[in-house]
This record gives sequence, structure tokens and C-alpha cells, in this order.
Amino acid sequence: MERLIYKILSPEADAQMRADGRLAPGGVDAADGFIHFSTAAQLSETLDKHYAGHGALVILAAASADLGDALRWEASRGGDLFPHLYAVFETAHVSARFALNATRDGLDGFLSGVAA
Repeated sequence: MERLIYKILSPEADAQMRADGRLAPGGVDAADGFIHFSTAAQLSETLDKHYAGHGALVILAAASADLGDALRWEASRGGDLFPHLYAVFETAHVSARFALNATRDGLDGFLSGVAA
């Protein structure tokens, strides 16, 4: 599977995670019982489908190998396998952070830079 996976957060959720050292699951993560991630190839469609109209967002990169057996690859949108974390997502898991604006300036560079 993918070496790096990505979590999309609001700036408020990112601030909470930085302050607490772990993400407090909210919204769909809390409802589904796991933390939703996307691969680099899935990220744009996830942004379009679930975050259209949002202004600023934060993209966190995490190494899938660091998440252990609690990370499961499960079929979702169109049968594509998505990474789902059934454990606490801690700041120690974050390998890179990117502040995303509404026009997604720099996103491709971020994705290719952290994957290098």
C-alpha cells in the first residue's frame, strides 16, 4: 500500500491536535469509529466530495507503516481501498503538515515533496 497517507483537518482541529498531542475524532470520524485518511491519488476527490466550499484546511502526512495493524485498507468510494485508522492519531505520527487555501495553491508541490 501507499507509504504516505493524508488526513484533512480544519485549522481548529489541527490546533486541538497540536495542543493535546492527539486528534479528538469529530464528525464522520467519530460517527464511523475510525479516522479517515486518503492516499495522494485520492486526496483531490476527497477534498471535492467532503470539503467543497471550505476555506482554509490543513493536510497532515503520516507514514502508513508507523500506524501498525490499527491501519486498515477498506473499500469505499467506487470500491477503491482507503486507509482507515482504528486507533488514536497522535502528533508523533505526523511527518509533514501543509496549510491549504481554498484554491489549493501548492498542494501538488507538497504531495510530491513529502513523497520524495
